[in-house]
Order: sequence, then structure tokens, then C-alpha cells
Amino acid sequence: MTTSYFNLQPDFLEDEITKLIPLQESHFEELYKIASDPLIWEQHPMKDRYKKEVFQSFFEAAINSKGSFLILDKQTSEIMGTTRYYDYNAEKSSIGIGYTFIARKFWGGPYNNSTKKLLIDYAFQHVDSILFHIGTENFRSQKAVLKLGAKKINTLVFTHNGVSLPHFEYELTK
Repeated sequence: MTTSYFNLQPDFLEDEITKLIPLQESHFEELYKIASDPLIWEQHPMKDRYKKEVFQSFFEAAINSKGSFLILDKQTSEIMGTTRYYDYNAEKSSIGIGYTFIARKFWGGPYNNSTKKLLIDYAFQHVDSILFHIGTENFRSQKAVLKLGAKKINTLVFTHNGVSLPHFEYELTK
């Protein structure tokens, strides 16, 4: 079992493709410009997250999590999106990675894989298992975590504002 102090929000994680920095309140407007694209959310359980008031609560939860990152293009410093760690469980030596979205212009390239690999490599210094919770209709994200080597282990229902949202749980082990 891997144990040590786990800082859920290091100052930065980077490779030659992406750079992750802690999410800050000042990032809201730039991030919302990306998030306001309804097509980003079309396969997501929260399909109306492109609306400013819905995105605002998502963003506030991200800030409050103290485990969220702004995703930047390493070459241009352009903001691509956000991602976060969540549900750290020292006893089970596990953590979740998710709440990720990136601008459509970066879809299909190396960016999501780079982002996830940075988070995974850092997390595996502290935990033995990484969980991903993905909406049952979010086929893009399901394919992406399978490419990372994660296995589907469970079906769960999360309730948000009284609405049941079915998800698949995937696990990646060290």
C-alpha cells in the first residue's frame, strides 16, 4: 500500500504537451468561454452545464475541492479546460480523476491523454487505485479511459438536484 502525504493540488504538473496549474477564481471567465459550448456537454449527464448559472456551481465546486486544475496548452499557454482529483480515500489507497472537459478544438489530439497521464503518474506516487465515474451516455470519455487501461467495474447512480444520473465506474490499478 502506497502512503505518504498526498497534496491534491501541486503547483504544476507538465509534460511537453500540457501544463496543469491549480484552478483559481480568476480563471472563471476564460473557462466559461469554453464551457459555454453546448456540444461539449451533449453526452454528459449534466447536458445544461453550458448555461452560466449551471457552470457557476460546477466551477465553485471545483474551486472548493482544492484538487482542481486548469489545463493549458504547454506550447501556447492557451486555456484548454479543467480537470480534478476527487474522493481521495487513504484507507482504500484510491482517488477519483474526473470533472474534466476540454475545448472542442483540442478533441482528438494528444491533450486529454496527456492530461490524464500527468494526473495518473502523480497519483500513483500516493495511491494504488484510480477511479473514473463516467455517464453511461458519455461514449467519448468511456473510450478514453479504456485507452488508458482502466476496466469497467461497476454501475452507479449519482443524484444531482433530485435527478438520478447513471454512471459507469472504471478503475485503473498501479
